[in-house]
Amino acid sequence: MEGFDKGTKSTVGAIPLLTTRAGPRDGEAWRQRLKEEYRALIAYTSVNKAKDNDWFRIAAANPEGTRWEGTCWYVHNLRRYEFPLQFDIPVAYPQVAPEIELPTLDGKTHKMYRGGKICLTVHFKPLWAKNCPRFGIAHALCLGLAPWLAAEVPILVDSGMVKHKDDEAAPAEASASAAPSS
Repeated sequence: MEGFDKGTKSTVGAIPLLTTRAGPRDGEAWRQRLKEEYRALIAYTSVNKAKDNDWFRIAAANPEGTRWEGTCWYVHNLRRYEFPLQFDIPVAYPQVAPEIELPTLDGKTHKMYRGGKICLTVHFKPLWAKNCPRFGIAHALCLGLAPWLAAEVPILVDSGMVKHKDDEAAPAEASASAAPSS
């Protein structure tokens, strides 16, 4: 994990490594893997809260644990920018990392594929392959989505591609208050 700062290394070190090599088609082994995934996510969330760095909420969207949905956010210039988050567990998981999607940002940056899938090919996918099957969903969020948000959100905000929710509401309120009353 060369190239990561001490804070990132300590955070990743606090996320338990997974041991079960199983994907969604592996029956009971997948259920065991899913338990490990939840333990890792709980540990990662606890570390984030202890460091006052809470930045996402996520949960399985189906009982099989193959579809995940939630919300992530990034604070830029003291303003919180929030985005819906979703992904499916690939059939070849854990050999293949999940493709994290931020649908509301689709088409707003070159570092994204169709459907709002964030680009993780250059930096994260080789790291995932090297650490398979020990990495899981928590690692994908920590080492994939978090750095992506840190790199992309400030650029998107500064270029005007992403607006804060208060700025989007302000023009509608201003035009409503400027309308003549009868």
